[in-house]
Amino acid sequence: MARRKVGNLLALGVLAMLAPGTPMHPYQLATVLKRTGKERDMAIKWGSFYTVIGSLERHGLIAATGTDREGRRPERTTYAITDEGRAELNDWLRQLLSTPARDASRFEAALSVAGVLHPDDVEGLLSTRLTGLAREIESLRADLDAPGVPRIFLIETEYALAMREAETTWVSALREQLAEGTLPGLAEWRAFHESGTDPEGWAELLEQ
Repeated sequence: MARRKVGNLLALGVLAMLAPGTPMHPYQLATVLKRTGKERDMAIKWGSFYTVIGSLERHGLIAATGTDREGRRPERTTYAITDEGRAELNDWLRQLLSTPARDASRFEAALSVAGVLHPDDVEGLLSTRLTGLAREIESLRADLDAPGVPRIFLIETEYALAMREAETTWVSALREQLAEGTLPGLAEWRAFHESGTDPEGWAELLEQ
């Protein structure tokens, strides 16, 4: 895995929420992340959240676009994704979706914002992931076939093999739905990338 300028998965979520092009302030970003269920995939804690925002800005992945104030609340800085941030987001997502890793939470986080990429790209990345999974499964099976090793010393390998086989089944099914065009919402996903149409319900989500 490539070392990221900002490696916290919260950064992935922030960049993904800014990808459609609407600038947001940190509280709004956190609110949208929670409303879209990303809190299950990337723990959202205020202390680390503002640290991530600061790191993203410091590395030029997001940029302040202005400040606003509501009533007596303190001024809030609004941020937008930069070209460098968009490139980082796309590269990071491609890596997480295509490359198997022991930490399943990173793949889950990538899936939660996979809509940032074109569905055809995601289909290709999942195909690459399946190739990597096949290699890992072959290696794990070879380890289980090692002569003279009692099973008690191989149960973690059995578990790893079961997880990789289950992942292969699930990823294969998702890739097939993308290839055949049967995934619900696929047309809207394509429209977002091919005609610039905002994701369905996006404007309403930002206004809540």
